[in-house]
Amino acid sequence: MNEYKFDPSYAFACQLDQQDKLASFQKEFYKKEDTIYLDGNSLGLLSRRAEKALLDVLDSWKNKGIDGWTEGKYPWFHISEQISNWLAPLVGAFSEEIIVTGSTTINIHQMAATFYEPKGKKSKILADELTFPSDIYALQSQIELKGLDPHTHLVQVKSRDGRLIEEDDIIHGMTDEITFILLPSVLYRSGQILDMKRLTEEAHKRGIIIGFDLCHSIGAIKHELSEWNVDFAVWCNYKYLNSGPGSVGGLYVNKKHLGRSPGLAGWFSSRKDKQFDMEHVLTPAEDAGAYQLGTPHILSLAPLIGSLELFNEAGIEQLRIKSLKITRYMMDLIEHELKDRGFTIGNPLDDLRRGGHIYLEHKEAARICKALKVNGVIPDFRSPNGIRLAPVALYNSYSEVWKSIQILKKIMDEEQYKQFENKREVVA
Repeated sequence: MNEYKFDPSYAFACQLDQQDKLASFQKEFYKKEDTIYLDGNSLGLLSRRAEKALLDVLDSWKNKGIDGWTEGKYPWFHISEQISNWLAPLVGAFSEEIIVTGSTTINIHQMAATFYEPKGKKSKILADELTFPSDIYALQSQIELKGLDPHTHLVQVKSRDGRLIEEDDIIHGMTDEITFILLPSVLYRSGQILDMKRLTEEAHKRGIIIGFDLCHSIGAIKHELSEWNVDFAVWCNYKYLNSGPGSVGGLYVNKKHLGRSPGLAGWFSSRKDKQFDMEHVLTPAEDAGAYQLGTPHILSLAPLIGSLELFNEAGIEQLRIKSLKITRYMMDLIEHELKDRGFTIGNPLDDLRRGGHIYLEHKEAARICKALKVNGVIPDFRSPNGIRLAPVALYNSYSEVWKSIQILKKIMDEEQYKQFENKREVVA
């Protein structure tokens, strides 16, 4: 990241906006004038192009009915593969190694069902204690399906401070009992980036299959999954990739594994030219499409088409440069404006270890988040005491960051947060 001389003034924030090479992309998104949206690491905003792509697909349904499977602007039968071609550069993969399908949890089940093969002493799964709960639930379930006990066969690497996981500790956990590893690329609370290349190399030295959950990194940082020789990866597309609530996820399988039968098979696991033969013996696709299960959710896939157009134009390298700069700017403002107000920056300060969001800790975090919302700033609360703030490179400005920190300062100085209960809502 290019260094800059920090200035706490609003004029400086405006100057940074004027220098922002990605500023023009903000007009592509639906942004409310009275709201500063800093929750793109949970759900990205709707773009006009994503909306148009959805309307285009709806139009195919409207005017072509079932013929939309093979006709129209985006024929549905091949839409997953087509979108995967456009998505491949964001994960650093060959197009045949990825497929847009399922959801994160479904895809974890698919990858574990395919690659988790306990044999004798080498029978355990390694994860970490800070990962998203759904990942752990899926792994526990897969262990039980193998007739084993999750309490003994799921090993979770401990955090030294409750925020970060050290790669050395993960490597230390790669014992001769481990056969399968699933880790987050970016920790969902603290935003720490794990060194995927190093961890993959160390796992392979020990004959261990390793994969990553990219939910909090895809669209925010650059990946080179094929070059790093990662075995598999899974992700959602509704955070930084802005494809809509609950939209279809994605998975990656390294080309060295292609041809391996899916652990969970379904109709769309078929080779395309064989699918409608309706045979009761599966002929799996020769690419990552083999790891699909059921019919693609066409209307949920469609917004990703428009969103990926924006990523192709902006470039992941430029997005990462801005993300590092704007998160650095936010941290500088926090340190300057919020001293002695009980906040701790819990995300890594080092650019090489920081993902796309800021993680603030405060004992009153839940009620502070509620006060921020009342004041038009949309944050994200994470139990027990975390506030996540994501200034997204595609649609957030430096002046929005400046204003949000001033609002937070006012909330604390006027003790506005005290009017709220310090507990999360049903959806945090």
